[in-house]
Amino acid sequence: MKKIGVLTSGGDAPGMNAAIRAVTRAALAKGMEVMGIYRGYNGLINGDIKPLNVRSVSDVMQHGGTMLYTARCQEFRFEEGLQKAKATCLEQGIEGIVVIGGDGSFRGAADLSARGIPCVGIPGTIDNDIAMTEYTIGYDTAMNTAMELVDKLRDTSQSHDRCSVVEVMGRNAGYIAVNTGIACGATCIIVPEMPWSIDAVCNKIKNTHTTGKHHFIVVVSEGVGNAVELAKTIEKETGVESRATILGHVQRGGSPTIRDRVAASQLGYYAVQLLYEGKGNRVVGIQKNAIVDYDIQEALSMKKPFEKELYKIADEISF
Repeated sequence: MKKIGVLTSGGDAPGMNAAIRAVTRAALAKGMEVMGIYRGYNGLINGDIKPLNVRSVSDVMQHGGTMLYTARCQEFRFEEGLQKAKATCLEQGIEGIVVIGGDGSFRGAADLSARGIPCVGIPGTIDNDIAMTEYTIGYDTAMNTAMELVDKLRDTSQSHDRCSVVEVMGRNAGYIAVNTGIACGATCIIVPEMPWSIDAVCNKIKNTHTTGKHHFIVVVSEGVGNAVELAKTIEKETGVESRATILGHVQRGGSPTIRDRVAASQLGYYAVQLLYEGKGNRVVGIQKNAIVDYDIQEALSMKKPFEKELYKIADEISF
């Protein structure tokens, strides 16, 4: 291929800029032109596209968010939108596209690949819920952000002999919750993948209280939700003053960690190599510290196992 595009789609994640930088410079090094597609698939449909050069991506990798911006695109779910996107590619001479995003973005990439525009997906989501890879761009930064915020909450919880019920992001996956919980010494961690009951949570707080502990952290994944109601119930059943804190989108921001910058650079480089070889309808990922790639449909059909052993460790050492 002589000319490719790169876009970010869906929720932003720290490290996306590092991936854009790697894609751009790897392609330029191979003599390819690179077009930046702004605001995801919306930009592809509407022609919001500009050329990228070596200086376009200077000094971007340390910043969170995405320099190409991102958006969700309902129009791309339908044939008319897909044909508009294909027409834009043909008009601009774009022969292939690197798509940085999550599973919804990959479905769009598969649809576009099926219509003659080869696409390669790079997993960029803080949720770490892409099954074909052990790691997604943004995950490490989001966990570190959540950990720092929970550490700060602990200070006020300890000062007031209070229970803080903290809701972290992760969509329908509990990976951020279980890692943040174990890193912060949470008394309880509630995730959608594991059975739980409010009675068990309250009993653990009561039992821990008898050992001399007077402040508590309960980490709950947004896939479970209802942090406010959980806090009310805990206070009612245990007598411990309880407050809910929903960390929200602050977890998506901030300067990416070294792990996210390096992973993004590796995946971006590999994605360009696939397109350079004329290969599309692929997703790149990391398994056992090696870069791998799968057919997009195969990748989307995979199921990711939950970290049950880590959850067990967290439960047994938190009292």
